[in-house]
Order: sequence, then structure tokens, then C-alpha cells
Amino acid sequence: MEITEVRISLRNEDKLKAFASVTFDNSFVVRGLKVINGSQGFFVSMPSRRHKDGTYRDIAHPINNEMRKLIEDRVLDSFESELNAAGMGLGDQGSHSHDEFDEDLIEEET
Repeated sequence: MEITEVRISLRNEDKLKAFASVTFDNSFVVRGLKVINGSQGFFVSMPSRRHKDGTYRDIAHPINNEMRKLIEDRVLDSFESELNAAGMGLGDQGSHSHDEFDEDLIEEET
């Protein structure tokens, strides 16, 4: 399986720095990934949904570490490129780490 496209939509919030969409094999897209500025640097959060009981569950996620790393590396590389294109550097956003839609989801995941 190949990642054929990554789209980044920058945000300028305290923790949420971008939304991402990842396309696989030019035929399947996963939307709603988030680039979060956590205590140990940036990480990619998978799309999730809040349940009636207040818990959160991923809607889509990789099932092995190899795919998780591939997705995270591509999303964070695209995030960095998008920041550079916007005239912002990582220094403006926080530290960059390649090691994880709404405000309530962000607080739960960080």
C-alpha cells in the first residue's frame, strides 16, 4: 500500500496545528488526522469520534507500527513543507518529533 497524497490544512491553535487527509493508492482517502503539538513535540492523531459515554474511539487507524510510522512521517513531512510554504518555520510552531475535528478531541488525546 502506497501513500499517494497528503493534504494539510494549517491551524494556528495552541495544540492543534493542522488537519491532514491521506490518500492511499489513488483510491482511498482518510480525513480528519490531526497534527498536535504535544509535550514531546509534534505527533499525528488518527481521526476519532466521541461516544455518548464521553470516551473517544479511533474511526480509522493503522494496525501495525510500520504503517503508523509511515503515515506519521509522511504527514509530518508534509506539515513541515506546508509551514515553509506559508513562510512559517517549525521554530514558530514548537519542536518537531516523528515519534502521535474538534477541541474536545484534542484535549482527550494529549
